[in-house]
Amino acid sequence: MNTTGPRQRWWPRSVRARTALAAASATAVILAGIGWWVHHDVYRESRQIAEEQAQAQFRALVDQVKEGVVPVRRSTVPYEVVATDRRGAVAYGGGMEEFDPGTRHVLPAPPKAELPAPPDDESSGWGYTTIPTRIPGRPDSEPGDRFGKDGGTYQVMYHDVRADELNSDTVAALGVAADAQLRVYAVVLPHAAEDIAGTITEATDRRLLRAGLVSLILIAAVAYFAVRIALRPVEAIRVLTASVTASDPRERVTVPAAGHEITALATTINTTLQRLDTAAAQQRRFVADAAHELRSPLTTLLASLEVALAYPERTDWPGAVTTAARQTRRLQALTEDLLLLARLDTRAPTANPETVDLTALASRLTEQYPLTEEGLTLTCNSTAPALAHGNPDEYERLVRNLIDNAARHAAHRIHITVRNHDGWVDLTVHDDGPGVPTEDAERIFERFVRLDDARSRDQGGTGLGLAIARDLAHRNKGTLTLTPRTLGACFRLRLPQTPTPAED
Repeated sequence: MNTTGPRQRWWPRSVRARTALAAASATAVILAGIGWWVHHDVYRESRQIAEEQAQAQFRALVDQVKEGVVPVRRSTVPYEVVATDRRGAVAYGGGMEEFDPGTRHVLPAPPKAELPAPPDDESSGWGYTTIPTRIPGRPDSEPGDRFGKDGGTYQVMYHDVRADELNSDTVAALGVAADAQLRVYAVVLPHAAEDIAGTITEATDRRLLRAGLVSLILIAAVAYFAVRIALRPVEAIRVLTASVTASDPRERVTVPAAGHEITALATTINTTLQRLDTAAAQQRRFVADAAHELRSPLTTLLASLEVALAYPERTDWPGAVTTAARQTRRLQALTEDLLLLARLDTRAPTANPETVDLTALASRLTEQYPLTEEGLTLTCNSTAPALAHGNPDEYERLVRNLIDNAARHAAHRIHITVRNHDGWVDLTVHDDGPGVPTEDAERIFERFVRLDDARSRDQGGTGLGLAIARDLAHRNKGTLTLTPRTLGACFRLRLPQTPTPAED
């Protein structure tokens, strides 16, 4: 069951749309966070303003009481002025009339013995106290009343005023005894602060919402068109890359002048196309060379057999069979070399790696190698075991190819040396033949390359021995190079040395 189907139906496919959506989503999250912070900050400031307004009205009430003025009932803040030894309230308003406090005051009166309020501070001119107070419920309350049926607990500000501190006219105007103590109450209604805060925050939220929507649209549009402009070189690269075919692999993309990531992409694509073109050319040349090399022994073998069949009575059958066997062996050797090169081109890891002593390997090949030329000697010089990690058969094939190459071109002598040097194993195969021209020092390692003009006894070679030897050296993290010599050719093989168990 494909679980990505529903997602693909709504998720945009283009990079432009995805980038615009991502930018808009990130902006929405940021704006939502800013909006939340602004909303709560404005709400807190609004509540603080509402409380300050309530405090200002409360101060005005206290000042009126001290001046002997009975406050009017119309007020935005519920208030009540009570006194000791008085059943009804001295003054009330702002919603306290819902309790009919003219008969009996709602909030408690202060005791006579209570001292005046704490000393005045410099900021307010006088002190007041805020305490949570429960307001009794009203069974006949209506939805528009400020206090519900169940009453509730509210923050109540109060300030005490002693009648003996007022003049007689003020006391008489308030209708209290000369030794009474008055207390001015003001109830802080939470919904009043909520109304002010809600009005301000609602307006702020609307403005923030409109600004946020406009910002989202602008940012998404800018991101969409910016990515569209930035991806124009990529589209040009895609079009040019799509035009590259096997029949015409020489097409290259245009590298933008600006040094940004797309420039690096275009350069990398051109480099990759060049490598593929080179590899394809090498492959075509390899196939052509292999076909040519296979055709030569096949032609010789077929011609010999056809002549023998046409004139059986005149044919030297032992010679014909000998020629056929020689050409068949040549075909077999060439086929094995081609198969080995194909396996090396796959870059497969070395099978059955072991620790191989190249000194022992070179000594054994020196003793067993069949020298067909008279007067040709093969010697090996080594002082200590030279250990390398790899496949024994591959190392034997490598060294044998070097000896085969030297045996075809040496005049009298082939000398092998094996040394350990700075963590490497150095194996050299030196012959005293005509040598290799400097300009062909690397060309001889190419496949099917044979310098027939320079090597007088180059018979039976396919031009693959040195190519296979270098590929095997690289496969085992080593190198194979031609070292300059005044006489003959000297091939140097360097492989990473493996420490002996004693060194470990």
